[in-house]
Amino acid sequence: MPIHYELGDDHVALVTIDRPETRNALDMYHFRDLAAAWRRFRDEDDAWVAIVTGVDGAFMAGADLKTYIPQITELHSKISTGEVTEIDGCRLSDGTRAVLRNTRIYKPIIAAVGGPCVAGGMEMLGGVDLRIATPDATFGVMEPKRGLFAGGGTTVRLPRQLAFPAAMEFLLTAEAFPAQRALEVGLINEIVEPGELLDRAREWAHRITANAPLAVQATKESVLRGLALDLEAAYAVEEELSGKVFSSDDAKEGPRAFAEKRPPRWTGR
Repeated sequence: MPIHYELGDDHVALVTIDRPETRNALDMYHFRDLAAAWRRFRDEDDAWVAIVTGVDGAFMAGADLKTYIPQITELHSKISTGEVTEIDGCRLSDGTRAVLRNTRIYKPIIAAVGGPCVAGGMEMLGGVDLRIATPDATFGVMEPKRGLFAGGGTTVRLPRQLAFPAAMEFLLTAEAFPAQRALEVGLINEIVEPGELLDRAREWAHRITANAPLAVQATKESVLRGLALDLEAAYAVEEELSGKVFSSDDAKEGPRAFAEKRPPRWTGR
């Protein structure tokens, strides 16, 4: 299966896009499988952090236009006429779910980016929390160069995540930018050598899994929900989530472990 999902005993799930023949561009079936991998990560209690990466020096190049456009056109046509609701488990929403638009996943996600991260790759990058890249990584919102539109979240998320002029530089020029420029404008956290990419991503993941999972997830949820609200409503969300965390078993374990001078044993309850 070209979308691999592996959950280790360290609570870290590794999602690997494995379609080297297309530079990790996806057709309808692989968008379906990637969306399914994100659902699995969201629902598995033992999965606390995810790392997403691609094989053979490429991260993700979005849709495989030679196959995806005819496939999705056929699917849309059959759904609109009432013939089917899906084909081989593929739904119209799979593309946006695969790139983490409207998925409501409050567990942390780390991108380990080598090579091109363009089109749908950039869409998905906007839905992750931490981004590590190799020096040869490139980043671009390329859709306008082909007369297309980045409708998977980039035009909404990028101006919220970067300074406005930097976001518009990416969005309006439709050019591919090197990793160093991406680092300068705050699109990524760090640049590492290719041989260190996954190890470094796991180091970041383990820094997160050292913390209580419910508290981490509530923190991300508060941030994401709060960004869509005015200040007073965002504070109300923060208060709601704070109450849930402070009533958890982990909220008792943390201070107890500190007092006993030992590492905490988180249960996620």
